[in-house]
Amino acid sequence: MNLYIAEKPSLAKAIVAALPKPHKKQKGYIEVGNGDIVSWCIGHILEQAKPQAYDSKYQKWHFEHLPIEPQVWQLVPKSASKAQLSILTKLIKKASTIIHAGDPDREGQLLVDEVIDYVKVPSAKKAKIQRLLINDLNLQAVKKSLNNLQPNQNFVPLSVSALARARADWLYGINLTRALTIRGQKSGFNSVLSVGRVQTPVLGLVVERDKQIEDFTPHDYFDVKATLQTDSRESFDAKWIPSEACEPHMDEEQRIINKALAEHVKKRITQQPGAVVHAEQKKKKQVAPLPYNLSALQIDAAKRFSMNAKLVLDICQSLYEKHQIITYPRSDCRYLPTSQFSEATSIIKMLANNDEPLASAAKKADSTRKSRAWNNQKVGAHHAIIPTLKKPQFERLNTFEKNIYQLVSQQYLAQFYMDYQYIEQIIDTEIEGGLFRAKCSSTVEAGWKTLLAPKHQEESGATLPQLNKGDKLFCSAAQLIEKQTQPPKAFNDATLLAAMTNIAKFVRDPDIKKQLKETDGLGTEATRAGIIDLLFKRNYLVRQGKQIHASPLGKSFVEALPLSTTQPDMTAHWESSLNLMTQKKCSYQAFMNELSQHLNLLINTAANIQFTDLPKVDKPAYKKSRRRKATYANKKKTTKQA
Repeated sequence: MNLYIAEKPSLAKAIVAALPKPHKKQKGYIEVGNGDIVSWCIGHILEQAKPQAYDSKYQKWHFEHLPIEPQVWQLVPKSASKAQLSILTKLIKKASTIIHAGDPDREGQLLVDEVIDYVKVPSAKKAKIQRLLINDLNLQAVKKSLNNLQPNQNFVPLSVSALARARADWLYGINLTRALTIRGQKSGFNSVLSVGRVQTPVLGLVVERDKQIEDFTPHDYFDVKATLQTDSRESFDAKWIPSEACEPHMDEEQRIINKALAEHVKKRITQQPGAVVHAEQKKKKQVAPLPYNLSALQIDAAKRFSMNAKLVLDICQSLYEKHQIITYPRSDCRYLPTSQFSEATSIIKMLANNDEPLASAAKKADSTRKSRAWNNQKVGAHHAIIPTLKKPQFERLNTFEKNIYQLVSQQYLAQFYMDYQYIEQIIDTEIEGGLFRAKCSSTVEAGWKTLLAPKHQEESGATLPQLNKGDKLFCSAAQLIEKQTQPPKAFNDATLLAAMTNIAKFVRDPDIKKQLKETDGLGTEATRAGIIDLLFKRNYLVRQGKQIHASPLGKSFVEALPLSTTQPDMTAHWESSLNLMTQKKCSYQAFMNELSQHLNLLINTAANIQFTDLPKVDKPAYKKSRRRKATYANKKKTTKQA
């Protein structure tokens, strides 16, 4: 008997539909026509044991017990999933072959693998386990995946990476939360101070941005604009490019801060001749942006529809599981396998028979055009998020679902549009020894921008005169433009998620920065939304309109913590190591050893932390339970009778 173990019931249902009939539903599993069985987990049905499971002394929080580092790690069944675990245990022991059907990411890999390990499947049987990877829950797609099973052993690195992440989060969170909560209590703070390997650096980003805004002091700076005329009376504007000699009068962004100097330049060039010293005209192109991964989709949804990351993830899960009109959403990949290109014509045809505006967009798509998105070398266990072949029933979708489906579909259709093509013109003019630059872009072919950037069509088609080096010009007027520096913008849902996704921009350590790829971030595609949500639930973050700020608690907490816990450097480095682990380029033991050493240093540092500015949190008023109240009343009654 073959046993399919799906990550959740909805995936099990899709697998069953592709297997022989009749289907007999039993408690916790479904038997199909050929005798095979499909069962399921309910997400993670096992969890890391609590500290007291390793030693009863850990029931109470004492600083001298830290760090708590299990020598032999234990998993325990979640209370709500014990019945399903019992069913799976019996089925696994009976099965001749096991097919692992977790979601196609590292968490999906781990949550089924850990059940198999927990049941202690013999090594010979374990070596024969097959892996079923499903990105699309529609019938034909599932059948195709069933015909393409792979050895589960190929995905061991994915599982090891997820295991390392889970244990790292346990070690970091349990130990530092206990250490800092104990220190907080000594300062009169009567609540838990929660610390996380990812959540605390994210909070640190917000606190740092708020501080930059608070400490910002604006200053004036100045531009000079020259209005130039050709011999044929054509007119255009050019901006002054200060020379190196002006550096003493510039700020760190190379902007002129000396008004007198700018005034002098303005007066000097007015009504003076000039000459072109450089002129170029280049035809350029810009390819369409790749299809979405989850973070890119969450960022665009926040910009377009003000949707927070958690809402976007929930909507995506609904479109994937309930409606089955998009592929697997918790993807960190923005590429597609070349085999998927054969379905492009059918997907475009389906979208062309859809509601507007997708129908019009699909009819203009060229299904023979193959963009850079199709690249097998860039695709891992899962691919980019795209529409499935199933036509959506828009009357059954809510507004949020319609908006997200439209974003996903438009981004996919953009792969079949021409490149955006434009001409870039640059004219450099020398006037009285100063350099003035005019720059202009004009569209040749809007291509994919007609789909993803419709406002682009509203841009003017202004161009610069056709000039050559040595051509004479005349400065008919000059203008001094006064500007003022602006503070950095507060984070919002889109920019905070973007910061987590491309964390290298915020890492300060140059050695760690070198190790990071552009795509290395804090957390994973599947966890980032939950991390932001958790910071709000723990009252570390607050919203002011669309802006995200640190609460007084969040700010005071971060300011008292060791710097390495609140900056993204070390966590980003560890996330990079976890990604390398999936490629067999980093070992589990090396990662855990580094984390353990760092954890010991942090606990030693935490021993000396003094929390002086934390907001006071009163202990909740004690309320007698109904049973206690009844007991108290009976005692009182008995006493009176006596």
